[in-house]
This record gives sequence, C-alpha cells and structure tokens, in this order.
Amino acid sequence: MGWTRIGMAFHRFPLSFLSPRFSAHPLPRSLSASVFSHQMSTDAQSVAARLNSAGFIRNQGFIGGKWTDAYDGKTIEVTNPATGEVITNVSCMGGRETNDAIASAQDAFVSWSKQTAAERSKCLRKWYDLIMAHKEELGQLMTLEQGKPLKEAIGEVSYGASFIEFYAEEAKRVYGDIIPATLPDRRLFVLKQPVGVVGAITPWNFPLAMITRKVAPALACGCTVVVKPSELTPLTALAAADLSIQAGIPPGAVNVVMGNASDIGEALLASPQVRKITFTGSTAVGKKLMAGAASTVKKVSLELGGNAPCIIFDDADLDVALKGALATKFRNSGQTCVCANRILVQEGIYDKFANAFSNAVSSLKVGDGFGEGVVQGPLINDAAVQKVESLLQDAISKGAKVLIGGKKHSLGMTFFEPTVITDVKSEMLLSREEVFGPVAPLLKFKTEEEAIRMANDTNAGLAAYIFTSSIKRSWRVSEALEYGLVGVNEGLISTEVAPFGGVKQSGLGREGSRYGMDEYLELCKEKHNKAGWFAATLSSPEHNAHGFETDECSKDPCSISI
Repeated sequence: MGWTRIGMAFHRFPLSFLSPRFSAHPLPRSLSASVFSHQMSTDAQSVAARLNSAGFIRNQGFIGGKWTDAYDGKTIEVTNPATGEVITNVSCMGGRETNDAIASAQDAFVSWSKQTAAERSKCLRKWYDLIMAHKEELGQLMTLEQGKPLKEAIGEVSYGASFIEFYAEEAKRVYGDIIPATLPDRRLFVLKQPVGVVGAITPWNFPLAMITRKVAPALACGCTVVVKPSELTPLTALAAADLSIQAGIPPGAVNVVMGNASDIGEALLASPQVRKITFTGSTAVGKKLMAGAASTVKKVSLELGGNAPCIIFDDADLDVALKGALATKFRNSGQTCVCANRILVQEGIYDKFANAFSNAVSSLKVGDGFGEGVVQGPLINDAAVQKVESLLQDAISKGAKVLIGGKKHSLGMTFFEPTVITDVKSEMLLSREEVFGPVAPLLKFKTEEEAIRMANDTNAGLAAYIFTSSIKRSWRVSEALEYGLVGVNEGLISTEVAPFGGVKQSGLGREGSRYGMDEYLELCKEKHNKAGWFAATLSSPEHNAHGFETDECSKDPCSISI
C-alpha cells in the first residue's frame, strides 16, 4: 500500500476510566455546582501558586536562550478552561520577535549542525531525563492550561518525552549511501544533511507531545527550531524550552514565540532562512501554510484534521470493542485528531452495542482535571462548545436520537456531557466534520463492503479502527481503508516507534519512528573523480599519499577516515 499504517496491534487496555466506581453523577446532590466550582478554583489556584514559586510558569518568549517580552509590551491572558480564571499573562509576540528568533536559530544552526551526532544525542538524552524528572509539575501545568485530567496529562508528558528519548538514539543512525558509479574512475556518495531552520507550529490539545514529536527529530538531525505554540496553551512549551537549556542544548537551537498567530506564521513563511515548516492543526490552516511556503519553496510536513471511522463487526469481542471505542473516542474529551469521529456498528449487534456503550459512557466522571477519579475535563473554550452543539442540533433535526448526554454539563463553563447519539446518517454534518468533542455518533451498516465504502467516504485519511475476531477480515479491511494509521482491536495506536501521519487531506509526511527523521534531512549527492584528489589506496593500513587514514581493522569492507 502507499501509506504507512499501524495494524494488528491487539488489545492491551489498562483503562482506569472504565471502572464502575465512577458515578454518572459527578456531584453529590447536596453539593451545588457553585460550591464545586469554588472548590475547583481553590485547588487550581494552589497548584498554580506552587508551580509559579518553583519557576515552572514562564510568561515571556524564549529567543536566543533569553526570556524576552513582546517588543510593544503587549500580553495575552492564559486561562484555565475548567474555571475561567487567568493563570498568567504571557508576551503577545508578532513578526519582529519571530524574525529575531529566526536569526537566532540560524546563528545556532552553524554550530549545532556541526556537532557530532553523539554530542547532540547526549543533549537530547539529558533533556529527556529532565522532563521525566519533572513530569508531575509539567503534568500539573498542562492540566491548568489545557484542562485534561491530571493522570492523562502526566501520561502525555511521558509520551512526549518518549520522542526525545527515541530521537536521542536515532541521532546516531543517520546513514548515507554509496552508489555504484557509471564510470570506472568515479565514486558517487549520498549524504544526509540537516535541512536548516525549522518553523514548528503546534496545537493546544497536546501542549507537549506535539512539540517534542517535531523538535526532537529536528534537533537530532542538526536543525534548529522556532516553535510557535498555541496561544491557548503556551506555558508547557515555555517550561520545556527552559529544560532544554538546562540540558545543554545551546541558546538559539530552541526558540519559542507566541501571540499573534497570523503575524508569526507570515514571518516564518516569508523568511528564506526557514527551510522547513511542520504543522499540526486544522486542514484549512494547513492548506494556507502549504500555499504560503511555495514562495520560498520550503519543505513542508502537515498533520491535519481527521474523520476517523471505528468499525465494529458483529464477530468482534464486545468487551474489547467497548474498551477500544471508549479509549479512542473520549480521550482528552474527544479533542484529538485520531478520535473516533464515527462509530460504524454492524446491524446484528447495533442495539446491543449501543446499550452497552451508553452504560459505559454514563460512568465517565466529568470535572476539573485535578479532581479524584475525573476522566473527562472541559472543552478548550466556548467556540468548541458551540461547534459541538451545532453539529448535534443538525443531526437531531435530521432524525438522530440522543441516548445519553447531548448538552452542556451542569458544572457550567465549557464542560460538556459525554454523549452517545444513534440513527446517525452519513449525510449529517456529524459524520462529515471533525467533532472535536465528547460525542459518539453510532452509524449502522450491513456488509463489510458497505462499511469500507462508508469509512472511505471522506476527504480525511488520518486514522481508522476496526474490531473483529477474524484475522482474514482484519487484513482485508485494513488494507482497503484509505487511512495512514489503522488500529486492529486497539483504540490507542500512537507510539514513538511507528510513523504517524495521514493520506488525502489529512496531511503530508510522517512523524515518529526512524521515518520521522527524513522530514528534517536533505539528500546531497557528491561525485568524486577517482583520478583526482580522491584517489585513495584503500588497502593501505597507513596514511596514503593523499592524507587519508584507513582503518587497519576493517580492510574488508574498506573503512576510510578522512
């Protein structure tokens, strides 16, 4: 097939949020929502105070190894979506600051790219160690600004750090090639060299992992980076940048600018020094970046929107399918690009699955991410809530039925009830657009062929999931699905060791695995005339007439040290 896929990853579900001890009612009846909100506020404030006193909350940009205010003094608020309270005000940067960050990255590239792979590897390993040593603090910071449950946030820190660890090792494995020449007195070599300064634009839903998945391979290859995190969640990025300096990564190799997204993006696109743009976010923005990168012919990798189908056949193990569907749908309150956007269930088990799934969803505890047993936090902002409500209303108006949830949560703010909705049709907006919320639409299908047709009926092609007990069917269907990643009897498919990326309008390029290194490297061919300066006597164990030294212990094959 022409795309990368993760398949046959059979179930391994340590899913604590499936425990029946979690009540469908997050509040005791005697405790009002306002009292609970006050308690949330108090807990979040105490966490923020501790992090601030420990130096984990930074509010300036990071350019050339120095903490920098916006040149015009402007700031923007970073708020806690669970409480609406302001955590801090950070610098609101724009084009001028971004240009200085690019210049800093270019200056650092000259020396960083010339360091040995082993030296870069040691710095990355130290960065990994520091992040893991502070995973509790980073997880708390992430819960504060993004809202996801603390356990899930700490899990993201470990997941994000795994990319740094992996690429610390891969840094030493960037190999070139030797090509048989067409003439007897010529030698052809292929070298892989770092592309240069990288502009990395990252989203709010994974404030650390989406950064490390880009920055780690870039640094491993010898590139330097200007990171533009979401203005909604810049604090985790700034804390990670601080730890990178402590790890020995030189000033200028990692820069962070946040604020005016359009001005920052335009500066990254316009600069001829920026040789690569890597972006995770919406398809609409990705198209604009791709078009903008054309003026300076930049290398581009894009991880864009999805419309993931989760296909459950009637021969599936129902318990495995339930756990997998819950994991892929409700992680991060449904705010991930690989979330199951459509759950396709074969008609023979449709009603049975719908009832069992609704019962499981009703046990998901909603609340502030710092709360005990909470597995569903708030949506990121009011716009996210309005989008979910709009898509639900469209489906209901066209005949869909809400089994559970379907409205804002009694906690207020941007909390939304985990929702299951049945009788959903392919023409409804709920099936056509990425929901990015805790809504599980159930669609019915009759045959395998119909399921494949329904699944592929979209411009997106990021992730898909199938649940079946048939090995033959698992191979047959996974190869027929037009998606970059396919999980078989598995709802959690992302890992640092396998390539991540989509087909069709879900993006270009791959992140993670050894293939992720290629996104930050250029292939350079060198052609040498053997009769000229490269006429080395390969068999000699000593320095030859041209100043080369051969490895005495490796004459076959020959190893030349220049």
